[in-house]
Amino acid sequence: MEVCSYQTLTAYKETKHGMYLQDDEGEEVLLPSKYVPDGLKVDDKIEVFIYYDSQDREIATTQKPIISPYGFAYLDCVDVAPFGAFMNWGLDRDLLIPNAEQAHPLTVGQSYLTYLFVDEQERITGTTHVDRCFSNEDFDLKIGDQVDLLVYQFTDMGVKVVIDDMYTGLLYRDQVQSPLRHGDRTKGYISKIRDENKLDVSLHRFGYNKVIDNKDRILQALHNAGGFLPLHDKSEPDKIKHHLQISKKIFKKAIGGLYKDKKIRIEPEGIYLIK
Repeated sequence: MEVCSYQTLTAYKETKHGMYLQDDEGEEVLLPSKYVPDGLKVDDKIEVFIYYDSQDREIATTQKPIISPYGFAYLDCVDVAPFGAFMNWGLDRDLLIPNAEQAHPLTVGQSYLTYLFVDEQERITGTTHVDRCFSNEDFDLKIGDQVDLLVYQFTDMGVKVVIDDMYTGLLYRDQVQSPLRHGDRTKGYISKIRDENKLDVSLHRFGYNKVIDNKDRILQALHNAGGFLPLHDKSEPDKIKHHLQISKKIFKKAIGGLYKDKKIRIEPEGIYLIK
C-alpha cells in the first residue's frame, strides 16, 4: 500500500479503534474512529490518504493535505527542532522538513514553497530546495496550452511560477497586468518553449482567442458600468489598465472587434454598449 498517496479502499472490519480498510491485494490499513464517516459500512468503498502516524505506522485519513503528493505548495512553519522544521500540511501530524532539506533555515510563522516527496528511507518529507524538483526535462506541453500557475519568485525579468505542479516557467514583467503575490494561483498559457526546455507563460490566450477573451471582459465591464466606459483608442495606457487590467494594444484590438460585431459604438468620450 503506497504511502503519500490517495487510495480507494474497501471497508472490511470494524473495531473499537476504527475501520480496517483493504486494497485489491488484501493489504490492510486502519482508518481511526475519528476519521470514519457516519454511515460507512463493511464492503463500502472510500477514498483515503495514506501516511504515517506518530509511531511511524501506516494509517489512513479522510483529511486531505493542502499539498499534492510530489507537488508544490506554500506551507506554514509551525515549529522548529534541532533536526528540522515542522510544517502545517493540513493533517493532524505535521510534515517534517529535515535540516538537510532546507534551502535556508526556516522560521516559525513564515510560509515557504515546499515540495512533498517520499525519501530513500520511505519517509514522507518535504524540501525547500525546490529548484532541483522541477521536471522540465520531459513534458508534452505545447504553445497555447492552458496550465495552472503558482507564483513563487520575483526577478528582474518577471515572475517565476510552478506550472501544473511539475514544471517551472517565467511570466515576463510586461505580461503582468495586476499585482501578484507569493503563493497566488492562477490560470495561464504556454507562450514559448526555449532552449533546454525553458518555458515562458502568459496570463492571456494568444491570437484570435486572446482577443475573444478580452472582448468578453470589456462587455462584462460595460454591463457592470451601466453601458458606458470612459475609454477609447486615445486613452492613456494606465487608465485602460486601471479599468480593465489589459494593455492598450489588446484593448484596441478588442474594441475593434466589438465595433465590427455591432456590440459597441465608439464616441469621443468613450465606448457605449449597444443594447
